[in-house]
Amino acid sequence: MDLIEGIKANNFVVVGRAGMDFFTPAGGATEEADVMTAGLGGSSANIAAGICKLGGAAALVTRVSDDSIGRYCVNQLKRYGVDATHVTPIGGEFRNSLAVYESRVEGHQSVIYRNGAADFQMDKADVDAVDYAKYGALITAGTVFAAEPSRSASFHAFALAKKAGVPIIFDVDYRPYSWPSPQVASDVLSRAAAESDMIVGNDEEFGFMAGSIDKGLAKARALSETSAAIVIYKMGQDGAITFANGEEIRTGIYPVEALKPTGAGDSFMAGMLTSIAGGHDLKTAILRGSACASVTVSRPGCAPAMADSETLETFLADHSGPTSA
Repeated sequence: MDLIEGIKANNFVVVGRAGMDFFTPAGGATEEADVMTAGLGGSSANIAAGICKLGGAAALVTRVSDDSIGRYCVNQLKRYGVDATHVTPIGGEFRNSLAVYESRVEGHQSVIYRNGAADFQMDKADVDAVDYAKYGALITAGTVFAAEPSRSASFHAFALAKKAGVPIIFDVDYRPYSWPSPQVASDVLSRAAAESDMIVGNDEEFGFMAGSIDKGLAKARALSETSAAIVIYKMGQDGAITFANGEEIRTGIYPVEALKPTGAGDSFMAGMLTSIAGGHDLKTAILRGSACASVTVSRPGCAPAMADSETLETFLADHSGPTSA
């Protein structure tokens, strides 16, 4: 099936990590906190939860630690309606990822614990167990490619999805701390992008793959001309440029008073995809994704902060509208 047809099925298989987040009360610094709140995190888990909150269906494929933290993540996935059938526990010294971050913008601190990450132990057997034909599209975020055996397993999942006629949606999501070197990251992420039908990334990520920030836009445009049907080049407060069907679509953002900077990209993806599935044209869907990002950065947490359908429609009705692109 083609990309848009696959997205309109509104049923996604998402490959990548689920983690536990700790975040401070509004305005709080980590080192001064007496109380912190726990929530579901991890880019792929956030995307899956966001899709489900907006009325879509999503299944996650990953590994979690065989302990209380891993079980917490599975329970949270189920709470949001994510199918956790393919979330497999692993014992030994492997541990779930943990993010500790602050609900503030000025002086924001975020500390990520990824030593011996359980999700990097996802292997080919894990992705072989998935019936890709059940889904409309496969989604993944770049961290799955940062280490073995997860890297090979994820490329294997791409091959299995393609064989089943399922399009691939790739969020570049470059996190330097997960990779052995920038060169390895550039090579591997570029390979993943070349195999994808939709690519979403920010200006720094496309610039990174291209070799310098000033070449990022050309890289995004070239990918849209050679392999991907849709490429979305995000520019933060300057909005986004989307390359599709030989056109360039420029969109703005919905300004809000941000509480923190985390979670915007994951909620953008969830909002944009479910909006396409709901019958909106591409430009409108991108704007609705931007609205979801604005909702998320204005509230504490990542998955807990993401909009559901009612929240999104209320936000759009009450907001003065997006900035001009």
